[in-house]
Amino acid sequence: MTATGTPTAGATLRLLDKADKEIVKLDRAVVGAVYKFQHDFRRNPESGGFHLKQLEGHDRLWSARVNREYRALLLRLGGDDWLLVGVKHRKHVYEHLDRLAYGINQVTGAIDYVDLQVVEEDVLRRGAPAPAAPQPPAEQPLFGEYSAEQLAGLGVAEPLIPVALKLTTDDELLGLAEYAPRHTAEVLLRLRDGVPYEQVREEVTEPVAVGPEERIDADDWQTAVDRSQAVVITDDESLQSILEERDFGRWKVFLHPTQEKLVRRAYSGPARVGGGPGTGKTIVALHRVRHLVDQLPPGHTKPVLFTTFNKNLAADLRARLLSLGGPETVARVDIVHVDQLATRVVTEADPGNTKRRIDDTQALREWRQMLVETGESRWDAEFLGDEWNQVILGQAVASRADYFRARRAGRGRSVSRAERAEIWQLAERFTQRLDVKGLETHRQIAERAAQLETARKAKIDARARQRDERGGLANIHVESGSGAWLRYRYRHIVVDEAQDLSAAHWKMLRAMVPARPDDLFLVGDTHQRIYDNQVTLGSLGVNIRGRSAKLTLSYRTTREILGSAIGLLEGTEYDDLDGGTEGLAGYRSVLHGLRPSLRGAANWDEELDFVVEQLQAWHDIPREAMAVCVPTNDMVAQVAQRLARRGIPHTQITPDGPRHNEGVHIGTMYRFKGLEYRRLIIAGVAEGLVPRSSVDAWEKTDRSRHKRELQRARSLLFVAATRARDALVITWNGEPSRFLRPLGTGRAAG
Repeated sequence: MTATGTPTAGATLRLLDKADKEIVKLDRAVVGAVYKFQHDFRRNPESGGFHLKQLEGHDRLWSARVNREYRALLLRLGGDDWLLVGVKHRKHVYEHLDRLAYGINQVTGAIDYVDLQVVEEDVLRRGAPAPAAPQPPAEQPLFGEYSAEQLAGLGVAEPLIPVALKLTTDDELLGLAEYAPRHTAEVLLRLRDGVPYEQVREEVTEPVAVGPEERIDADDWQTAVDRSQAVVITDDESLQSILEERDFGRWKVFLHPTQEKLVRRAYSGPARVGGGPGTGKTIVALHRVRHLVDQLPPGHTKPVLFTTFNKNLAADLRARLLSLGGPETVARVDIVHVDQLATRVVTEADPGNTKRRIDDTQALREWRQMLVETGESRWDAEFLGDEWNQVILGQAVASRADYFRARRAGRGRSVSRAERAEIWQLAERFTQRLDVKGLETHRQIAERAAQLETARKAKIDARARQRDERGGLANIHVESGSGAWLRYRYRHIVVDEAQDLSAAHWKMLRAMVPARPDDLFLVGDTHQRIYDNQVTLGSLGVNIRGRSAKLTLSYRTTREILGSAIGLLEGTEYDDLDGGTEGLAGYRSVLHGLRPSLRGAANWDEELDFVVEQLQAWHDIPREAMAVCVPTNDMVAQVAQRLARRGIPHTQITPDGPRHNEGVHIGTMYRFKGLEYRRLIIAGVAEGLVPRSSVDAWEKTDRSRHKRELQRARSLLFVAATRARDALVITWNGEPSRFLRPLGTGRAAG
């Protein structure tokens, strides 16, 4: 500091959570000016061009010039440490100085910053009727049963308590939640959902409340910012990724306190975190991995496995963990997709295996060819393929006698003993066919890996029991017959997108880690299951009972998009991975935006024109922040051709992710799993494509299969729709998909 009390050269600049949401809504030129401002301010806040000055009537709030019209609002935390809380037009700043409220929350110890003028204008007055309209009867306040003292006791930001007590509609509440500090928003939303006051205190407030042994100092802003959701801007690239939102979901390395509680909790066994799209499940998984690594003793091994079902998601997780924990964390973690892991296990046991791996689609083609060659017409390829995958492989059935005893729950169609004999004979012939052609399926690999790991576990456990009986130490590893040390492969396993793993995958993973505290941690949402892998974890040795939690607040997509996406699942029941059911009741978004746009065309050519027109209208954001999603690979190629003809840069999404960094992303619905975009078009959402026309063939012959296939098709569309954050457009030609009817398309819309 200088003698006059002004800051010296060089500064630490932090960005308060939610300030980024305000900034990115500004004109692109202003966003660019903010980027330049933060670069220059960090180097020298004394620069005369900033006109840095303390605002009248405020002891810590300062303004700094961003450009001729806009000002940055900064809280001075102490010395040269600054917190960027907003960027506003200069007129708004100086006309409403008395409406800018901030302080240290006396429950959480974090910084609360609120623009009361925006809250009152955009939340309360928005719902008021026009003066000439007849006045409806006064509605009861949403939180009329609570006192100001009770809300303050839960940590609701004090400047917002009078506003909260006036709310009468859910629209007003959701509007307030968009502008409120995140803890305040979650408290109010949970109370509105009917959660008892004491339960909200226990589940939402206590995890973030300052303990009785600590003291909240109203003047200690350095400690307060450490308790707040703020990110330190240390370089230009960090803020550029925030402001341009080329990677808008990944820069946030802080957790909501309720998420942090799940990350740091010590679990007595396997644990699961569920939640709808955008609720932060993957962020929780990433932080859980880092937390587990931080507890490890020094070493150079990789005792933590971080796995998922999808190949490009595994690559994505590696990049995000590197960003979060750095190379030191990544060096202790084995990051691999689950089929690659299974292949590794099998190759280790049989290094001379040269068979080519094929997926379920290729396997089904082989089933069909075999039935044609043998003249078999009683059974269709789809039924036999499912029976082989789900019953024979799924239960590791090794003999005809075992197959006669195998359970077929959920298969829909019952089969007699004589029919089982026929099916077994065909399955044996199919297996022989693959052997002769040098082929094997990923499911075969997974089952074999599960058997190998189960046998390995049995050997480790048997040796450990022998050592215990002789008074030896309890163990994680034992000596194998060859004299080498045989160990459990991992201490901890974390699974992302858990709903997509098969029974064989879970048996393999269960055998790879000893059953002890913090062994398995999984996150997932069965509403986003896009593969036919329905399991009951308890039956596979993964007992999550009593160790499950659910995230309900979406931070990615707007409530308008989330509401429409949930409508796509209307009338469908989903499981909870452990024999029960799970719904989407209580899921909320604090973001507000436009309702999704639904548009029908006369034909595919006209629909492609719609797509081009919409992309051209979105000229205010980078091309890579938008995407086009379609049902089939052929349609991907056709969209790419049309965009090329119109001069729109684009790139296709492959199994390994987008081919290039620049341009509009194009891919099938399967390729969009785990991706996020500011604006998204889902094209081709028509009957016969979503769901595909062949699905209805099962309605008469196998109702269970028909139900599963419809549910999978709904989930695929649900996943696609929830990739959008700010804007979603759904198009079709001909008859719209039946899944769109809850959104108001009607049967004959077009």
